[in-house]
Amino acid sequence: MSTLSKRILSSWKTQAVCVNTLSNDLQKNLSAVKKLLPSEDILSYQFQTADNVACAIVYADGIVNKQLIGDLVARPISRLALLENLPKNRENDGGMVELKLKLIKETVLFPEMKTMSSLEDIGKEVLDGNPLLLIDGVTKGLIVGAKFLPIRTIMEPPTDIAVKGPREGFIEDIKTNMALIRKRLKTPDLRFETIRLGKRSETMVSVCWLEGTSNPQVKNALAKKLQEIQIDCIPDSSYIAAFLAPRKHSIFHSLGKTEKPDIFAAKLCEGRVGILVDGSPIALTAPFLLTEDLQSSEDYFISPFMATIFRFLRFFALFVAVLLPAFYVSAQLFKIQLLPLGLTLTIASSVRELPLSPSLEMFVVLFLLEVLKEASIRMPKYVGMSLSVVGALVLGETAVSAGFLSTPAIIIVAFSGICLYTVPNFVETGSILRWLFLIIAGSIGPFGIVLLFTFVLYYLLSADSFGAPLLAPFSPLIPHDLRDTVVKYDLFSLKTRPKTLDSKNKTRLSLAKHQPKGEDEP
Repeated sequence: MSTLSKRILSSWKTQAVCVNTLSNDLQKNLSAVKKLLPSEDILSYQFQTADNVACAIVYADGIVNKQLIGDLVARPISRLALLENLPKNRENDGGMVELKLKLIKETVLFPEMKTMSSLEDIGKEVLDGNPLLLIDGVTKGLIVGAKFLPIRTIMEPPTDIAVKGPREGFIEDIKTNMALIRKRLKTPDLRFETIRLGKRSETMVSVCWLEGTSNPQVKNALAKKLQEIQIDCIPDSSYIAAFLAPRKHSIFHSLGKTEKPDIFAAKLCEGRVGILVDGSPIALTAPFLLTEDLQSSEDYFISPFMATIFRFLRFFALFVAVLLPAFYVSAQLFKIQLLPLGLTLTIASSVRELPLSPSLEMFVVLFLLEVLKEASIRMPKYVGMSLSVVGALVLGETAVSAGFLSTPAIIIVAFSGICLYTVPNFVETGSILRWLFLIIAGSIGPFGIVLLFTFVLYYLLSADSFGAPLLAPFSPLIPHDLRDTVVKYDLFSLKTRPKTLDSKNKTRLSLAKHQPKGEDEP
């Protein structure tokens, strides 16, 4: 390459850098920022120092604290004689920019400040809610951390209500959620690694783990998969869960979900890795075990015996919710001997002269239940309550009186729906399984129920969540981890972390003086 060509190329590179960076002219910088961010909600406020040096603050309206900017930034700088405090003999020195910035920082005394010159980085900070301070004659901008995003107050999550125990829940602000976790885990081992995902949303996603406790392989696998996500917008953590799922079309989720910081912190202490997403009150944890859906935060604040009873109750209710409608249809169509004689006579008198077959009748009742559930959720609060009463009493009673539906079918579907909500995190999966079992029961009968159950069991046996089998510790059988599954042992029996999670730090409780006499080591 000739000397002339090198000079031309060098000149082009210099011009390209100048276009993407700030200059020493305030008006040019304002024009460049406005060209980069042309939206009407990007505002600028211009003022001068005491010796008439022009300054400007660029901010996104609605997500900054204007009073804070005025009291701690604009007012102190307007009283500053900037040029008078500079050395007279260094007026043309290249270090004059740094001296001006140093004086501004000493005047503002704001806790969060950083300098930037790249327009692209400046645009991201302004859109994130951090104002930009520009000074005439300075080729760098000062980012001030005066973000003030509208957020709701911390309250008990509606999907995970507990009678005993903490009632705080995550909200849609990731910084607040991180503070709630730090409030419970005051250790330097708690680490956060934050990245931005979404080409247009620039959503903050934070990976949380306990150094020395969590499995580093799980953390690295999650971070690698997050870096591979390419999408325009991430409004909720469910988008992240869809990208991280090893089986994209599975009806069983492979990541734990919680809205409570106490549960999230407890799972981190067990050796799991967590994910927080800005804009979502639902946090994700990995690895995930299917038995977690049967557990409740309240189980750890009550007697182990009562916790065990409640877990068995949820386990039984889950089977009833999924299999009861299918079993009822199968018994009517194929094996009426499966029912007791008295119950058979009662059902026979109820279904006499019905225009629909047992399977079609159950389909209609289940369909009505799903429609009522969706309508009550989507309708306004008070209208939804009235709609539930009308649907449950008026519509159901009228259908039975008209001979369109039978009373046993309505009772079975209602009981099945109530049982399903004893395990809130399994509602979506349980609803799909209930429809599948009903279809196979109406087509093949009891043999179809057994066949589908075997297929679902085989599917779960072959599934895993970031190295942990979904059905662990039952398959593979890990006797030590059975102490906190369906059966809940007391606190002193849970001295080590679950072996399924392969934590580096095995010990969870090391106070031997608190161990009851006669208690064996796990």
